[in-house]
Amino acid sequence: MELIHALLLALQPAHLLTLLLGVGGGLVLGAMPGVSPTLAVALLVPFTFRLPADTSLILMGAVYSASIAGGAISAILLNVPGAPANIATTFDGYPMARSGRATEALQTAFVSSLFGGVVGILVLIFLAPLLAPFALRFGPGEMFWVAVLGITVMASLGSGSLLKGLFAGALGVWLSTIGISPATGDYRFVFFDALEGGIHIVVALIGLFAMPQVLTLFASPEAHYSPAASTNDKSSLLGVVRRYFSERLAIGVGALVGVFIGIIPGAGGQIASILGYDQVRKLSRNNDSFGQGDARGVIASETANSAMVGPSIIPMLTLGLPGSPTCAVMLGGLLIHGIFPGPQIFTTSGDVLWIFLATLLIGQFAIFGLGLWLARGGQALARVPNEYLATGILVLSVIGTYSLQNNVADVWIMASLGLIAFFGGQAGFPAAPMALGVILGPIAENNFQMGRTIARAGEGSLQYFTSGTINRVLIAIGLLSLAYGLLASYRASQRQATSSRQATA
Repeated sequence: MELIHALLLALQPAHLLTLLLGVGGGLVLGAMPGVSPTLAVALLVPFTFRLPADTSLILMGAVYSASIAGGAISAILLNVPGAPANIATTFDGYPMARSGRATEALQTAFVSSLFGGVVGILVLIFLAPLLAPFALRFGPGEMFWVAVLGITVMASLGSGSLLKGLFAGALGVWLSTIGISPATGDYRFVFFDALEGGIHIVVALIGLFAMPQVLTLFASPEAHYSPAASTNDKSSLLGVVRRYFSERLAIGVGALVGVFIGIIPGAGGQIASILGYDQVRKLSRNNDSFGQGDARGVIASETANSAMVGPSIIPMLTLGLPGSPTCAVMLGGLLIHGIFPGPQIFTTSGDVLWIFLATLLIGQFAIFGLGLWLARGGQALARVPNEYLATGILVLSVIGTYSLQNNVADVWIMASLGLIAFFGGQAGFPAAPMALGVILGPIAENNFQMGRTIARAGEGSLQYFTSGTINRVLIAIGLLSLAYGLLASYRASQRQATSSRQATA
């Protein structure tokens, strides 16, 4: 009854207008390289000081959800993830666009965002009291193994070469250690003063994905879209919806991974997206087409990162533990308006929170509608001359990088990483494992250091990191993931050797 009453209140013109403004702004900001959901919400918080509490929460929640969905636009059309949560969307979304299926890829992404978002919000509404105690079971040890599980995915992101993929991933982990250690205060690999603060994740993503794309467009005009194929992109929304719901494995795994990762405090959509994509590829029978424009890759990634949004709010509301970096910013917005997280939050602030949850649910449909309208620009982008497209990406990348910390040094770091990724890509070293290493390296290191500190006062490090059901399950899944990557690489090399022998026979 409370939800129905809240839905009626959410349909008031003032609330709907606020929701639409937040969704529209979030989609646009999410599609811009360098503007992550965390940054988008952080930019919004100062403007909510004088707004009513319910209006502020509606605005922040709409921007949070929409910016993650909007990140798929640049991921698919430009091969530049709008947010860390959209990295895996580039793997198959961009090949789809490049082969003339840009509209289909974008429609698939927004259908996935709608389904995943609705599932995540329903989990938040109906299961928050039950799942909050489960979130408390994830301490530094469990979070360390979650990060390690994500790192094992590197073995299967090597673009045909296991060793090159692992080397690129290791380079990414090393890049994440540059700067002052948060645990000891030691300077690590600080060759220049600009590196004291380390390498910002968004700076690394722009450098590793956007800059190689710019250089490729300038160097090889034919390397982007195929204009002839793009003009034949007449995808049917009804056909996309039918295809989506026929891929039950991708939908189910993506939604489950998103919900699971969302509940874990501090994990974030980037882990959900990567793990969702990786698990769907491993469980699919015909997975050779992944990475070459398979819609299942977009379905898995976008369903997972959207399903993560709702559950990530659960530990924030009930425990005061942000389920993602963006929720940490939203937590500040809650406190500003006198809403204090805890088990009794629905008793003390239920009138505001139920309206917030209802508008989040309605917002998923608003994201879907506005997103499909934006998806119509896919064919138009394909007709933009490559030199103009490259210039536009370059300008947005520089502005987005500089705006993060108002630091010119970040622009130089971004450009340097771009050159490394471009020439590394020419030699067969993929950028995706490197980006994954940059993202997961700090999570693994910080939780390992905290776990060691806790273990010294108890049973010791080995016992601390290997005891408990959750730790053992995560270790087992990580070993299976690594073994699968090795086996897949071996089978690929065997098929290549067989085809080479047949060609020479």
